[in-house]
Amino acid sequence: MALKSHLRSLILPLAIALAFAFHGFFGQLYFLTPYLVFLMLFMNYTALDIHQMRPKWMDFWLMLFQVGFAIVCYLLGRLLFNNDALADGLLVTVLTPVAASSVVIACALGAKRETVTTFTILDNIVISIAAPLTFAFIGQQDPSRIFTNMWIIFRRICPQIVFPFILALLLQRFSPKVNAGISRYKGWTFYIWGFTLTITLAKTFHNIIVSPDKQWGLMGVMLALCAVQCAILFWVGKRLGGRYGDSIAGGQELGQKNTAFGVWMATEFLNPLAALPMAFYSICQNLFNSWQMFQREKEPKVRR
Repeated sequence: MALKSHLRSLILPLAIALAFAFHGFFGQLYFLTPYLVFLMLFMNYTALDIHQMRPKWMDFWLMLFQVGFAIVCYLLGRLLFNNDALADGLLVTVLTPVAASSVVIACALGAKRETVTTFTILDNIVISIAAPLTFAFIGQQDPSRIFTNMWIIFRRICPQIVFPFILALLLQRFSPKVNAGISRYKGWTFYIWGFTLTITLAKTFHNIIVSPDKQWGLMGVMLALCAVQCAILFWVGKRLGGRYGDSIAGGQELGQKNTAFGVWMATEFLNPLAALPMAFYSICQNLFNSWQMFQREKEPKVRR
């Protein structure tokens, strides 16, 4: 058990190292990510107690801060650096919804599965509405396309978030024995998530490395600012979550972002260069989660 716990704390830094060293190989497996995310979520959803899933005031305050802070970051990026790609990137990084797989790392750190799952579903739906409104507000999208963009985003979110949830609920209702059998293996999702993270980061690293236009100065600024954003989001999330009895859930819900979706949203609606901060943020959030996992495994079992 001690060896297993130690390995779990090394999954995140190992994923980052493998993604960087073998970005070409793992990047080619990127087509697998939607299926891996679906599998992860489905296995986690089979372990849910649907009766404990209900929205909380914490969810409202976290989402309100997320949208407000995203606009603040955009305005500061424009005013302080006068760089459209940087400002767009800082906006998208915060506005990107919580990663669907956040429940995996959150539960490994001790958060309540139902709390994180409820926020994940709500946040993804809310951002599908808020993001097009925000893009129109800052003048990056034609206001007449707001509803079209909402549908485009929701159509991308639905298969990965809503479908596995509905499938798990149907299984719980009509085949509880099969559901119980699948839920016994929910611990495997942590390793599936590690493999998925390796693929996602590898694709990101590969795109940066092979890019013919490497603006190292701008990329350095992006990395530094994303580290600040990451620290603020996790800190605020933990503080708000602590007021409602689950600081780990609050930190993960506000701080852990869906990298692949953020990159897609930046490229689809704003500026391809604005996808870089999302990639840098992903490195920051996973390094922080690696540290949290390491600290978690160091704690005596009596304190858990």
